[in-house]
Amino acid sequence: MELAEVVRRRRMVRRYTPEPMDPAAVERLLAAAQRAPSAGFSQGWGFLVLDTPRDVDRFWEVTTPPARAASPDAWLRGMRTAPVVIVPFSSQQAYLDRYAEPDKGWTDRDVDRWPVPYWHVDAGMAALLVLLTAVDEGLGACFFGVPGPSVAALRREFGVPDAFAPVGALTVGHPAQGERAGGSAGRRRRRPQDEVVHRGHWSA
Repeated sequence: MELAEVVRRRRMVRRYTPEPMDPAAVERLLAAAQRAPSAGFSQGWGFLVLDTPRDVDRFWEVTTPPARAASPDAWLRGMRTAPVVIVPFSSQQAYLDRYAEPDKGWTDRDVDRWPVPYWHVDAGMAALLVLLTAVDEGLGACFFGVPGPSVAALRREFGVPDAFAPVGALTVGHPAQGERAGGSAGRRRRRPQDEVVHRGHWSA
């Protein structure tokens, strides 16, 4: 599929068929994620792959607030049909260590040197490559946030080191029949280019 078509088709899929994922396709998603750019080629990311029914259930058990789990809405019911969940993590420490090396020289490891947290930015770009590769594979995927109060439980359940922070999570699978764009994208217009692109000067 041409890249322009992949980008055009990319959308968040929130409901999946029971069809299992081809393990080789999962590997291609992960290989694509590792091609993301990273500051100083730090590659300070990690990917937790949950591809068995029990592991996927464990993810939802530790990340869903009890009240919501007791009365799941349509979003949660649909998302729980995904056969695979991939959780991209970022490591600030990996970037501070990399930029303390001789070719960078930030030996003080001062976080204030960083205008934005590129460890999160780069992990987000890796997640986007998963979303795009899923389209190219004829699959669906959805990126969503892990609730802040659930992060500690997620780390404990899956043995994730404290140095790694989840930047979100991705469900992946075969889109359910009739699955259409939903959520905010289904209710809001896409802003036209002349509202978001500023050439030469940012005007009102």
